[in-house]
Amino acid sequence: MKRAAWGVVALALVMTGCDDGGDGRVPAAEYGEVLFNDSRLSESGFNSFSCATCHATTPTAPAGRMDSGYTLYDSAFRERWWGGFETRLLDAVNFCYVNFMRGVTPLPKDSPQSRALYEYLVSISPSPSAPARPFTVVKDIVEVTRGDVTRGQQVYVEACQSCHGEPHTGAGRLTELASILPEVTDDYDALFPGVPKSLVVIEKVRHGQFFGVGGNMPLYSLETLSDEDLGALLAFLAL
Repeated sequence: MKRAAWGVVALALVMTGCDDGGDGRVPAAEYGEVLFNDSRLSESGFNSFSCATCHATTPTAPAGRMDSGYTLYDSAFRERWWGGFETRLLDAVNFCYVNFMRGVTPLPKDSPQSRALYEYLVSISPSPSAPARPFTVVKDIVEVTRGDVTRGQQVYVEACQSCHGEPHTGAGRLTELASILPEVTDDYDALFPGVPKSLVVIEKVRHGQFFGVGGNMPLYSLETLSDEDLGALLAFLAL
C-alpha cells in the first residue's frame, strides 16, 4: 500500500486540535495545508521558509515563478523523491525540514504534523502512481557561459527576488538573513581567497545546503534552473 510510504501511518482522515470555530477540530488535510504554508512548522527561530516557499501545489508551476523545488501536486504516491535519493515520503519531507527549515530533529511518523501534512499531500495527489521526477544535482562546480542580461534580470525576479529582495537594496527580502545581491560578493575575496566570486555564487545556487557546506539556501537542480539561465543571471549580477 503506497500510502505507507509516509511511514506506517495511512489514515483516511486524522482529526487534529486546530480550531475551526465550531467544535475546535478540523480535518487533517486542512490542518496540513495550514502547516504547508507556515514557516512556524519548524521550531527554529531562525527559519523563514515554509514548504510553500519552494513548492507550488498546482498541476503546473505558476507563471513568473522559478522554484528550486517541483510543484507537489500529485507527489504523494511517487515511488521516490529527490531524484531517487529518498524512497519514503516522510524522509523526503524531513530532508527539507532539517536541512533547509532548520528543524532540530526530523518530524516523527506519528506526530500530528506528519499525519496532517501527509493527508494534505494526498488531497492534492489524484494519481495513485505518479512518476518520479528527475532532479539532477550538479556535483562539480565550473564556470558557465554568460548569457543575456535582460533574461538574467527575469531569472532574478522569478528565482531569487522572493528570498533576496530587490537587487542592490534587498527591499522586500524574506528575511534579514538572506544576503543582498550582488553586494554580498564584495566580501568574497576575503572569505574565499583565490576563488572567483562567480564560482562561489554558482556553488551556492547549485548546492545550497545539500552537501552541508553552510547556509540554508535550497539548491537548484539542472531541471529547475538550466546552465543557460544561470549564465544569464550571472551576467545580470555582473559576475
